[in-house]
Amino acid sequence: MPTEPTTRRRVAFVFPIYNEEANIDLLHRTVDEVTAPLAGRYDFSFLYVDDGSRDASLERLTELSARDARVTVVELSRNFGHQMAVTAGLDLVDADAVVIMDSDLQDPPRVALELLEKWEEGYDVVYAQRRSRRDPPFKRYTASAFYWFLRKMAAVDIPKNTGDFRLIDRKVVDELRKYRERDRFLRGLVSYVGFRQTAVLFDRDKRHAGVTGYPLTKMLRFAADGILGFSTTPLRMITRMGYLISLLSFLGVLYVVGVKVFAPETAVPGWAFITIAMFFLGGIQIIMLGVLGSYIGRTYSQVQNRPLYTVASVRTGAADRSAVR
Repeated sequence: MPTEPTTRRRVAFVFPIYNEEANIDLLHRTVDEVTAPLAGRYDFSFLYVDDGSRDASLERLTELSARDARVTVVELSRNFGHQMAVTAGLDLVDADAVVIMDSDLQDPPRVALELLEKWEEGYDVVYAQRRSRRDPPFKRYTASAFYWFLRKMAAVDIPKNTGDFRLIDRKVVDELRKYRERDRFLRGLVSYVGFRQTAVLFDRDKRHAGVTGYPLTKMLRFAADGILGFSTTPLRMITRMGYLISLLSFLGVLYVVGVKVFAPETAVPGWAFITIAMFFLGGIQIIMLGVLGSYIGRTYSQVQNRPLYTVASVRTGAADRSAVR
């Protein structure tokens, strides 16, 4: 009696692209070679999101889509940022599982096979966790400090030494599509939605070509998104600092009264102390206002309810079509 053919599961790769013309061909060729042995089990597709690149990335992607019918190229109308580019890919992709991977080849494509194995074991989210990284010392130290600080402050458990390189099941993608905050920290959102999650350890490689899309200023902004988006601890710290300063002020008053009562001859006008105290309190107040302003600014951006991104065109091996999201 003939058996019914088994339907192959669909797996899509999502690549955010920003000024990566020197990496695109090697990236696609490497991913194609890695996934080729599994072509009998899965239907693979590749979605590249061009995030307003200023080099020839879009031209390279267009050529790639013309050569490979499995390739879809999403062109955003301008640079919206890495997290928005990944969001656009997740919104438009249609597959049973999605592998998110950066395009600089620091995330080894071969690790995707391990992610697929864990997915077949029943895990809904399989994140690639860096065992080692070949980055400059400053980048390693700041990243380590960020994840330590984030784990101390965030309301959800966000695994350390992880990026957006991960596999997520379709039901997780459907959940993520419901979250439309503008200041996005996707790895935090993935932890927040839950489901069965596990890690695959890997050694991160050097960037193949080009320059990082995350200079120090963007990294600081990204770190702020992670902390402010998943923790109200900074607001609570303001209150605690206010209590501490009030306590110190009260102790200072007791000290002054004690000197005036018990040792008035030792009392010396403390202009320097007063000046330092004024500057100290003024600095604390400005910091507090800055923290409050960060939360208020995020609220203001969110209530505007503008689209997260705009799609200029979608290119496949068969046709081009325009869309706006």
